[in-house]
Amino acid sequence: MKAFEFDHRLINSYERFSRSFSTIRAEDIKGEVERQYDEGRFWPDALLSLNPRFLTGPSVDELVASGDLDDATGKIFRIGTAPIRFHRHQAQSIAKARAGQSFVVTTGTGSGKSLCFFVPLVDAIVRARKAGRVRKTSAIIVYPMNALANSQIKEIEKFISQSGLSEDLKPVVRRYTGQESQEERQRIADNPPDILLTNFMMAELLLTRQDPLDTKVIENANGLEFIVLDELHTYRGRQGADVAILVRRLRNRCGSVITPICIGTSATMASEGSEAGRARAVADVATRLFGASISTNAVIDESLQRATDDRLKLIDVQPHLAKVLGNDLPEVMTDEVLQRHPLAVWAELAVGLDDGQELKRKKPIPFDEAVELLSQDSGLEKETCRTGFERFLTRVSLPESARGGVGTGAFLAFKLHRFISGAGEIFTTLMDRPRRVLFEGQLEDPDAPGHRLYPT
Repeated sequence: MKAFEFDHRLINSYERFSRSFSTIRAEDIKGEVERQYDEGRFWPDALLSLNPRFLTGPSVDELVASGDLDDATGKIFRIGTAPIRFHRHQAQSIAKARAGQSFVVTTGTGSGKSLCFFVPLVDAIVRARKAGRVRKTSAIIVYPMNALANSQIKEIEKFISQSGLSEDLKPVVRRYTGQESQEERQRIADNPPDILLTNFMMAELLLTRQDPLDTKVIENANGLEFIVLDELHTYRGRQGADVAILVRRLRNRCGSVITPICIGTSATMASEGSEAGRARAVADVATRLFGASISTNAVIDESLQRATDDRLKLIDVQPHLAKVLGNDLPEVMTDEVLQRHPLAVWAELAVGLDDGQELKRKKPIPFDEAVELLSQDSGLEKETCRTGFERFLTRVSLPESARGGVGTGAFLAFKLHRFISGAGEIFTTLMDRPRRVLFEGQLEDPDAPGHRLYPT
């Protein structure tokens, strides 16, 4: 996808659409409305972020060889015939679960958080199956919304279906969120899945509703081994208290045989302070939610590495930016070439990463702000920088095979975060023209007290 072209078309279409609903005859009001449209009031500048590179860990085959994963698990977590190579934080999560420890993964978008719990869950299930244990619901994963459960059940079922394992070894994953028919719910009650995906409201109903079918579903989870809360950062305030009580009920009801391992995943929950302070804040929140002790050592953060040559700094590439922005992009832009490309280094360090003692991803910034920074560092006009930067990001986000190489991944993948608002109302005074025209609801003109503002 050509993200920038799509974004421009989207804004142009929305502007035409939103302007089509009204014809304004009053010239003073019309002029102010036109000015607000021209300044992009209803579509602030898109935010730009770069997807970072994560430090790699062992492959699934290497963990099988070391005994950390069962060979059946190794057959599940593959892409085609190729074994998955885990990120470091995924391997750390697998090790924590294998040691029987509760933990929280707090990494950014696109970091593969779901594998941090699905891999150890699946591994525990296939080991139990080989040991001849009776099938039961070993893990309950609680999501804040059905959409997440719907997407993740598809992803894990893809892995399981292509594994080639016999039916008696394949882990069974089912969704129980309120979207299912009576027949589906009955099948889940009669044939307990190994992993049950639900939301916090349905989990509450399973524990409290006096329905025989629900009672059977929760009875199948006696001896529960894992409780997973996805998107921990969404549980706050009253809802957070409700979920904390829910988890305690679930542990008391289903964890009488063994103490369940509690796993949480979250986007960044604390962004200020030292690394130790952030880990302490996350551990405190997780401890309150799970009702089980989560130490700072059990908080797993992302470990990043640079895509470009880590010997190059911003000061090294700034003198070369004007030249590369003034030239056409070369046909061949392999990953090896891009590792030392001045604009690639600049984009990663100015927009993507904080290159401090430890690499951290930067917060998204308005695209216009990134263009302004590039203009300052290159000495070129903003429009030249904007056009060149858009073309460059579009190119380096393609698979390497589309850039003259052989790889299948992007060199620098990026996201444009676009927010659009409705036009809303305008407010005017009843004074002679030119009237005061405002877009924020207020009782009086702030510059002329006593003059009422009316929705227009």
